[in-house]
Amino acid sequence: MGPVIAIALKDLRQRLRDRSALVLGFLAPLLVAWLISAAFGSVAAFHMNVALVDQDGGPVASGFGTFLRSPQLSELLTVSTATEAQARAKVEDGSLSAAFVIPKGFSAAVTSGGSMPLTVLGSVDASVAAQVARSLAGSYTAHIEAVRLSVATALDGGAPQARAAALAAAAADLQAPESVVPRAAGTRELSSVSYYAPAMGIFFMLFAIGFGARGFFLERTGGTMERLAAAPISPAAVMVGKSLATFVYGVASLGTVAAVTSLVFGAEWGPLPAVVALVLALGLTLVGLTSLVIAVARSERQAEGFASILTFGLVLLGGNFIFISAAPPMVRTLSLLTPNGWALRAFTDLAGGADWTAAVTPLLVILAFAAVTTTLAFALRRGVARP
Repeated sequence: MGPVIAIALKDLRQRLRDRSALVLGFLAPLLVAWLISAAFGSVAAFHMNVALVDQDGGPVASGFGTFLRSPQLSELLTVSTATEAQARAKVEDGSLSAAFVIPKGFSAAVTSGGSMPLTVLGSVDASVAAQVARSLAGSYTAHIEAVRLSVATALDGGAPQARAAALAAAAADLQAPESVVPRAAGTRELSSVSYYAPAMGIFFMLFAIGFGARGFFLERTGGTMERLAAAPISPAAVMVGKSLATFVYGVASLGTVAAVTSLVFGAEWGPLPAVVALVLALGLTLVGLTSLVIAVARSERQAEGFASILTFGLVLLGGNFIFISAAPPMVRTLSLLTPNGWALRAFTDLAGGADWTAAVTPLLVILAFAAVTTTLAFALRRGVARP
């Protein structure tokens, strides 16, 4: 066991002297995870500054203003008043997300059974805000139509015409028979940092494939492997020592990302035992992938090329750059062919409040992937003659 530890420590010292290994393994994933989550976090905190142009002053128009300033919309809207000219200018220069223009005679038209358009001003540069504003206006006008229909039904059923106003007021106060309300689902909403912290940690962890494969061929070129072969050390001990160094580096990299993003950025990774098991399994997979690249490559340049193709192929298929739940069905299916895709599925389930058992199947798949790649690598090394 002594030679194995000595070789592993030697490889780790060499790797830690390489600044690129430190940057890619520890600093870059933290920085990229924070930048991406900050960008998506700003999108998630959606808020609109809107103006209400009330040229009518009647009760129906006032009701629309009350609707916009209701507590339910307080986190979405900040409502101000303006003239139509001011609202158009501010929407055009981006000071306002949208504006609502209620024309004169709007209330009278509604109460008399007629109709008059409620205008929504939006900008092509803020299409989402314009769509939300149109939805709000449509919601209010649909409520008005529901009240009118209720009153008309009551009058047709024999209610006296003199009670039309009272019936309209009563109908306006009624709650909709069906509505959408927030309820606790027993799970947490997945934040962007809780997704991109493990996604970027795994992505940069995979760069260790290139470091390990390149180091192997550099030692072959420099004669280190020949000196190790001449020493009283078995070839198996050399490979185990190098594999141990790759394993420790990968686990330390992803473990550091998990600890720092949890403590500093508030990322949710899930129960600690399940997270540790997944990180260790990914470390074993890293060993298998590195061994496979070494077995297939014939030179340092080939090893770097194969490692790059493998790394970026896995992260593109596995969903490290996008929310895999929002990807097309084919992409979601292909992600299950990658160990990082299964790992992200487990981390997101755990971060969303799922029980630790949600990690069992992904963990078994990742371990199987590690076993297959390692076995294939050793089979290729035995079957291919080395110069």
